[in-house]
Amino acid sequence: MEYNKEVIITEKKLSTNKVKRILLVVFAFLLFYLVSFLIDPYGEFWQEYFQRGIFEIIEELVISFIFCFLISESSIFIHSRLNKYAPWTKNKIKRLVLELSLNFFVVLILIVLNSVCYYLIYDDPAYSQSEPSIEEIRNLLQFIIVSMIISFMIISINTGSYLINNWVNTETQVANHKLRTAEWKQASVEAELNALKLQLNPHFIFNNLSVLSELILEDQQLGYAYSENFSKVYRFLLVNSKKNMILLEEELKFLNSYIFLIKHRIGEGVHFEIDVQEESKNMYIPPLTLQLLIENALKHNKTDRKNPLRITIRTSTQHILTVENTLSLIEKPEGYSTGIGLTNIISRFNLLSKQPPEIVTSTDSFKVIIHLMEYDR
Repeated sequence: MEYNKEVIITEKKLSTNKVKRILLVVFAFLLFYLVSFLIDPYGEFWQEYFQRGIFEIIEELVISFIFCFLISESSIFIHSRLNKYAPWTKNKIKRLVLELSLNFFVVLILIVLNSVCYYLIYDDPAYSQSEPSIEEIRNLLQFIIVSMIISFMIISINTGSYLINNWVNTETQVANHKLRTAEWKQASVEAELNALKLQLNPHFIFNNLSVLSELILEDQQLGYAYSENFSKVYRFLLVNSKKNMILLEEELKFLNSYIFLIKHRIGEGVHFEIDVQEESKNMYIPPLTLQLLIENALKHNKTDRKNPLRITIRTSTQHILTVENTLSLIEKPEGYSTGIGLTNIISRFNLLSKQPPEIVTSTDSFKVIIHLMEYDR
């Protein structure tokens, strides 16, 4: 679907460019005769113009049209090439001198070719005279002036069109950048609020403190390990919740501490399996992505020792990470949400202009496929 849209847009642009080129040639052709007449309306050329035969006039019009076509196309070609190798943004004076000089040189070549065409077609002995007459010199100078005027008019049109399009594109990019920045700030705020909710959630704090107090009474070493992981979870939330991306390795370290708390709080009601390739750990991911997915799985599914919730995190390739959990849905879970965490994750990937996660559901599992990123600094 996206490919078809791009093809349609490209075809429209090509069609528009063709129309512009045709109009530019017609404009140059009309300007050629208009300026020629205004420069010397009482000249011999115009006095005898309609006294010539119809075929002679048609031949002259065709040659003039081809001449104007070549001027127009050469000017467009020079303009497009200079936009690539000597754009206006780098050195305006250099660009102006180059464009004027190249067009002047091309026009002179075309004038010579045009004169040769007239000589070959009409075989006029006047073209072979060693000393041209004053009238011929005057006509030649007028022809050069008219050609230069046409060329400079086309340069002005191309440059004006380029500058206007560049200004419009710049304004559009600035507006899009501001919009994306605002959207990203909103998504970041939501992610930060989710982290703060987890920090300030009384159930989360109370449950973990209850487990900690029990572990201290039963096994001081285990209680110390639990408190260490508890502090690591909070430290990670405080330090990384505002970042755009972090290494997958850092997210997994945080996840190990988070899972440690879950397993000692829920017990055998949930099983975790993590199998991540070493090369994938150097890829990037928005912070709290895995924690939000695990939290959603725990919130919406039962954690029964006889039928435990199984959560698997694995990589199939360096760039693909899959988070999958079995389904044993709770009908009306406490604190029921409509997937805000998952929506936030997808929004952050979109705002980073990266491929968003893919969701695959079946009767017995819920899978999220995450495309890991290479950080563009």
